[in-house]
Amino acid sequence: MGNADLRSLAAISPCSFGDLAGSTVAVDAHNWLYRYLTTTVKWTDDAIYTTADGTEVANLIGVIQGLPKFFEHDLTPIFVFDGGVTELKDDEVEKRREQREQAEERLAEAEAAGDTVEAARLSARTVQLTETIQETTRDLFALLDVPYIDAPAEGEAQAAYMNERGDVDFVGSEDYDTLLFGAPATLRELTSKGDPERMELQATLDDHDLTYEQLVDVAMLCGTDFNEGISGIGPKTGVDLIHEHGDLFGVLDARGAHIEFADRIRELFFDPPVTDDYTIDADIDPDLDAARAYVTEDVGDRRRRD
Repeated sequence: MGNADLRSLAAISPCSFGDLAGSTVAVDAHNWLYRYLTTTVKWTDDAIYTTADGTEVANLIGVIQGLPKFFEHDLTPIFVFDGGVTELKDDEVEKRREQREQAEERLAEAEAAGDTVEAARLSARTVQLTETIQETTRDLFALLDVPYIDAPAEGEAQAAYMNERGDVDFVGSEDYDTLLFGAPATLRELTSKGDPERMELQATLDDHDLTYEQLVDVAMLCGTDFNEGISGIGPKTGVDLIHEHGDLFGVLDARGAHIEFADRIRELFFDPPVTDDYTIDADIDPDLDAARAYVTEDVGDRRRRD
């Protein structure tokens, strides 16, 4: 479902960091990293974050920029990394790959033309969370004593599960799909300069007189990462149709429409692959000297190596 679509339904309110002190947050690591990566790539000389062999580790700058926001406000982050990608997301992955390749072609043209502004804008669109980026981020988290876990599949789903169980107070993500995975409370704008936004699942359901299952059905009518929506159906129409017909399949029957793998997609939201194999320790004791050496010496040596 498009972010703009789901935002128009979501119950979102401003909140202050002062109200959140002492909270734990399961952070969608890929979403959080991507936000800082795109900013770093867009506004930083690539010589600063590229090793001598051409490996980009802009993520280390992102981690250093982003973590203080949690600690300054007495928030404990638990970063959740994506695991395997379900085959139901193949179309979305392929679409994103094509968009990235198009951006890379346009980036080469902009660089050849000396258009530095357009090149900077397009560079952010070509960012990938490579194996090296994920590996070095985990290494730095370990040195900083910042907890992280690896989800079996979608990181958002794992974070939502932890929030639903009460093991963490919030999910941290800029995406609205945390609602569809059943996260009771999500903090957004954790990568922005100001205060965050708080998104509540129950308030969203109450606002539109929907059950959780019906909210997922509305999203599927509009389109999600796992399916194309039905032409002509936006969020308001989707809510009206679910009220009228009861559920997704009632709407599809009434309109003579079809969503491929609809049963499996609904089940993926309702019962996604998650793990109980994690511990949450809010007592963080970072080894700042080791972390500094890792960034400036270990990775720095690779940067300087000819």
